[in-house]
Amino acid sequence: MHPFHLAFPVTDLTTTRRFYVDLLGCRVGRESDTWIDFDFWGHQITAHRVNGAVHVAGHNPVDGKAIPVPHFGVVLPWEDFHALAARLTQAQVTFIVPPYIRFAGEVGEQATMFLQDPAGNHLEFKAFRNPMNLFARS
Repeated sequence: MHPFHLAFPVTDLTTTRRFYVDLLGCRVGRESDTWIDFDFWGHQITAHRVNGAVHVAGHNPVDGKAIPVPHFGVVLPWEDFHALAARLTQAQVTFIVPPYIRFAGEVGEQATMFLQDPAGNHLEFKAFRNPMNLFARS
């Protein structure tokens, strides 16, 4: 696996830290007064504090759901996805798209869920029933 890096805007570093560390379970890496690096399941994401609101460009229909664009996330092992979904549900997170099975019975069958961080950035977490089908076309 080659880790990726993603930088994204946030409006408050304290609430961002709580969300990514306390709720999602990420570790903090380097940080300053204006940004924080998080270990996002082995990938580096950097929250940069900005003034003003974070905007969503739009939504795209997928499997009967309005999927927010842009968004970012991670593909987890099947069991890890369900453990995270249960933890988020127990924490009474407001989901944009609650956990469900997408493309059931198809090559791309996956569990997925969408939520927002405190700044309004959209995150997707997913898991494939068969991880070998991550990029399978059909």
